[in-house]
Amino acid sequence: MSYIDIFILGWNLNALMFVVNLLLAVKTLKSSNPESLQEQTAILNELHSEFEKYYPNRKLETMFSYLIPFTAFLRVTFRLFEMFAFFSKNRGTSMYDFMVYKYSTDIQKAKNK
Repeated sequence: MSYIDIFILGWNLNALMFVVNLLLAVKTLKSSNPESLQEQTAILNELHSEFEKYYPNRKLETMFSYLIPFTAFLRVTFRLFEMFAFFSKNRGTSMYDFMVYKYSTDIQKAKNK
C-alpha cells in the first residue's frame, strides 16, 4: 500500500464520519418538536458562546481535522464511544442532555486550568 493509498483511505474515513455526523444531527432534529428545539437551541447557544471564550480556535481545529487523514475519523469515533457510554449510563437521556454535559465539562476543565 503506497502513501497516497493510505491518505485516500484516511480521507475516505473522514468523509464517512462527516456523513455519520450529519445523519446523527438529522435524526436528532426529526425526533424533537419545534418548540423544545427552540428552547434547547437558546440554552446551547449560551453554552457555546461561553465555550468559545475558552476555545476560540475550535472551528479551525475541527476543519483541519477533516483535512488531515484519519484525524476526524479518530475524533468522531472517540466522540461516538463517549456518547454510547453516556447514554448507557444515563438511561432516558437525549442528545441535548449529552451536548449540555459535554459543553459543561469542557468549560469546567478550561476554568480549572
